[in-house]
Amino acid sequence: MSEEWYYNTRTNEVERDRQARGVDRLGPYPDEATARRALELARERTKAEDQADAEWNNPQ
Repeated sequence: MSEEWYYNTRTNEVERDRQARGVDRLGPYPDEATARRALELARERTKAEDQADAEWNNPQ
C-alpha cells in the first residue's frame, strides 16, 4: 500500500492513495497529519508567493 496521503477538496476528507479525481486532490503528503493541514499549508504558500511578487514588483 502507498504511503501517500491526500486532502480531498470536494469532501474535505483526508485519503490514502489516489482515491479522488486529480482536480479534487491536494498532495501527496508524507503522512495523514500533514494532509490534514493541506489548506493551511496552501494558504501559507500563497501568502509567501504573494509577498515575493509584491517585493519583486516594488523593489526598494
